[in-house]
Amino acid sequence: MKRIQYLFTLLLVLSGITSQAQLLPIYGGERAGLSSLVFLKNDMSPRSSAMAGASVANNGDAYSFMTNPAAATQIKENAWAMSNFFLGSDVNQSFFSGIFPLKDGVSSLGFQLNALNSGEIIERTEFQPNGTGRSIFVTNMAFGLGYARQLSKQFSLGVNVKYIYEGIADYSNHTASTDVSFLYNTEYKELQFAVMIQNFGGNSSLSGENLAVAFNRNSGTDLESNTVPTVFSMGISAVPWRVGDHSLRTSFQLNHPNDNAENYRLGFEYGFKELLALRTGLRLNVAGQPYPTFGFGLRTRALGQSLFVDYAINPTDLLGFQHNIGLRLNILKHARE
Repeated sequence: MKRIQYLFTLLLVLSGITSQAQLLPIYGGERAGLSSLVFLKNDMSPRSSAMAGASVANNGDAYSFMTNPAAATQIKENAWAMSNFFLGSDVNQSFFSGIFPLKDGVSSLGFQLNALNSGEIIERTEFQPNGTGRSIFVTNMAFGLGYARQLSKQFSLGVNVKYIYEGIADYSNHTASTDVSFLYNTEYKELQFAVMIQNFGGNSSLSGENLAVAFNRNSGTDLESNTVPTVFSMGISAVPWRVGDHSLRTSFQLNHPNDNAENYRLGFEYGFKELLALRTGLRLNVAGQPYPTFGFGLRTRALGQSLFVDYAINPTDLLGFQHNIGLRLNILKHARE
């Protein structure tokens, strides 16, 4: 009877997701480019990236304050993570985070540093197309502080507040955004439901002292103000199959961004003894990324601690293969005492 109740609840939730998806407006390319600071949408978790980003309802790991802050309550030891995302054309994005469970046993604190660097760019103008002899750089950075609390045995809440900096040549931008998420877990096959609002904030624009453009056009330039790339996500995750040391996790996620079309993510993760993980996923209705994603995770020990090595590859139409590699380190309790 209990299993029937769980299955009935699952059907209701899936029906609600389908209904919500139909109610939400489905726009296409006409919304692309409406937001700035889009580096905030890049998936810096190799585990999540390998599962096509279907991670909002996954169990917690050291990247939780990015994928779903509420899942940080499932981390019971200090956890550290770092990763590097190779976007292509010498553009790299790096990520570093830490999660620290509090002594009350139901809440956690964490931080994250997310930074993108364009590498050297030769400055060119319409009258000097071969270069001005000057090099410029684009730097995007976000620093966040997060808090997660388990409100009941099944229900958790997470909040992450971020300061965001953007620098392009002589111009800069400063703003802030907030992530808010909820996670509900059941006792049936690790079934979990999650909802998250990522990068909720106001508008901002670049500023600088040398904004005037005289040349042969109107003098003076007013830079537009744009919003941060807010994404509403909801998802479901479960482990429907587990035999001995083998398991299979499946996850589904709906994303509704403010600057692009609604899209869906489907992810799979095969696990063996919590030592090896093989992952794949598929993005639906994401322009330029029609191919499945792949990746793996390995668990080993370093200085008596649990060390995880994660890798993901994302094939794209225009940028080729994008690679994401990361390390996770869990500090066991006995090592801290």
